[in-house]
Amino acid sequence: MTAILNILTSLFILVIGVVALALVVLFFIDRYQTSDTVRRNYPVIGRMRNILSELGEFFRQYFFAMDREEMPFNRAQREWVNDASKAHSTNVAFGSTQTLDPVGTPIFVNCPWPTLETEAHGIVPMVIGEGVAREPYNAPSFFNISGMSYGALSTPAITALSNGAANAGCWLNTGEGGLSPHHLDGGCDIVFQIGTAKYGVRDKEGHLCDDKLREVAAHPEVKMFELKLSQGAKPGKGGILPGAKVNAQIAAIRGIPEGEASISPNRHPDIGSSAELLDMIARIREVTGKPVGFKTVVGAHGWIKNLFEEINRRGPESAPDFITVDSGDGGTGAAPLPLMDHVGLTLREALPMMVDMRDAAGLKDRIRIIASGKLVTPSEVAWALCAGADFTISARGFMFALGCIQAMKCNKNTCPTGITTHDPALQRGLDPANKAVRVANFVNQIRKEVGIIAHSVGVKRPRLMQRYHVRLRCADGRSRPLDELYPQAGADNQAA
Repeated sequence: MTAILNILTSLFILVIGVVALALVVLFFIDRYQTSDTVRRNYPVIGRMRNILSELGEFFRQYFFAMDREEMPFNRAQREWVNDASKAHSTNVAFGSTQTLDPVGTPIFVNCPWPTLETEAHGIVPMVIGEGVAREPYNAPSFFNISGMSYGALSTPAITALSNGAANAGCWLNTGEGGLSPHHLDGGCDIVFQIGTAKYGVRDKEGHLCDDKLREVAAHPEVKMFELKLSQGAKPGKGGILPGAKVNAQIAAIRGIPEGEASISPNRHPDIGSSAELLDMIARIREVTGKPVGFKTVVGAHGWIKNLFEEINRRGPESAPDFITVDSGDGGTGAAPLPLMDHVGLTLREALPMMVDMRDAAGLKDRIRIIASGKLVTPSEVAWALCAGADFTISARGFMFALGCIQAMKCNKNTCPTGITTHDPALQRGLDPANKAVRVANFVNQIRKEVGIIAHSVGVKRPRLMQRYHVRLRCADGRSRPLDELYPQAGADNQAA
């Protein structure tokens, strides 16, 4: 009996030793791999997330939250971006989990004779600012990276976005936090955003500085300038960057004190009318020589008609080269809940409205429309192109491509994936080289699958899709063509 107990004791110690050794090995494997940020920041324990996610597929009937029930982005959306960014198959089996019941669900009208792949056209660039800006921008991609500032995002995150954008051939918007060396790291095309605090191009009093504008414009990577009037997360309120995130470099780039919260004015103090907006656009375009536009959330829209009337009085050269339409249902920025939930129209309603007002003013060929707001999957991007957008942009989609797990810590300095934190220990988990590849993969897969939708409805490239190519589910349970819900004057409304 004593001999048996000794053997069992020895076996138990051996098993414990093997398990301990395995845990140590896994710790070092996780700590020094670069493909999974969560495992790198939380060795061994981080593996539980993947294990539980896998088990969830087998035991999903026991859980209340299904693929399409999580918010603000559900599991199906996040998994699509994850697979796309890792260059994995985005095909699914056993049918769609997408219910077609919710009002506003897009249903694309497939053609009986879809476009053959051999007849399809590749990505066609579109010029912005032609004939007006001294250096117009021939934008190569219809899908691009929306504004996320350095400060709100970490150093490795911005570095990865810059390199990924360069590899994919799309633009990267700086957000309102100014131009950092990390934006320039990859050599990608850059849209410099000017927020209400004029970070990066302000003088000591906080006013727009022409000399600093010229300095920014001197970078060949900077292709356009965007005046941010408002953003989806907080229409009517300026940007918010907690003091914990304002380190020495961010303070220097923005031109603000280190360690103090960075709160932007709720509008541009020097822009209070359509006329003053056009004056500011003309000033920036003259100083920089590059295309200039503005970003806005549509709410009250009479001012937009007044803006277009003022443009036609002054002449088309006075027009903004582009208008970015942001959705009112929230975004990457931290914001008060009432603004995020209940202020500003969603992109579903605002985008067709803006396109129709532009076209009615005869400015279709002069002003490009950029759509922004929860465009993280091919169907959403394709809908925006059908509605009349010339370009689409995404912010949160690229955060998922960087490894975001929707931990909802963006407004704190504790992001577990290193994307929205300046804690070096957490940033360490985000490897820019690995994530840059994922960013490029995401862009390429979006463009590929939007192309598949375009071919399905019978056109040769995405921008040829029209409103009659998509229907929206309505409150009565039926779907209606988008061109019936939002008729366009002079448009051919006959489905192909």
